[in-house]
Amino acid sequence: MLKVGLTGGIGTGKSRVGRMFSELGCRVIESDLLTRRLFAPGDPVNRAVAEAFGPRVVASDGSINREVLGEIVFKNADLRQKLNSLVHPAIKQRQADFLNAIGAEDPHGIGIVEAALMIEAGTYKDYDKIVVVKCSPEAQRRRIKERSALTDAQIDARIASQMPMEEKVKYANYIVDNSGDIGTTRRQVEEIHRQMRAIA
Repeated sequence: MLKVGLTGGIGTGKSRVGRMFSELGCRVIESDLLTRRLFAPGDPVNRAVAEAFGPRVVASDGSINREVLGEIVFKNADLRQKLNSLVHPAIKQRQADFLNAIGAEDPHGIGIVEAALMIEAGTYKDYDKIVVVKCSPEAQRRRIKERSALTDAQIDARIASQMPMEEKVKYANYIVDNSGDIGTTRRQVEEIHRQMRAIA
């Protein structure tokens, strides 16, 4: 089975590209979805984060309030590292479980893990191929604004907390430029899928 990492900066359109690969028959899992599950009440990661960051990060339903937590860690690299040390091992294990299950089901399948920080975290080494989604800075900021209530300063902090795009693309086996219209992006995804399918 071909293990593929799908990454890119915040607001570049990783999820959109992931859905396109899924439509083409790849099995895709979003690490963001895994994080939501880990932050749900009752999960050991939920308890560890609550203990580390205090009651202000716990929502009324007992889950971790990602917005409050985000405000804390995006301003402080040490706290961000602390959070990553609590969350990343559990996410990495669940990603591995996902890929192992697909490999057992379909030895010639393509399993894709979408994660924003796989290069920063070093987990890109766990994959056979890396797809990096990029877009223009203008498109990136516009998309973040459209989907969130973040201020310009908060957007700047989130972009600054991630590896610069020109560095990230150096790790790519394949690059999807998602600056333009959806048709242009889809054609790039279809060509990458064709190449990966031949390898798988």
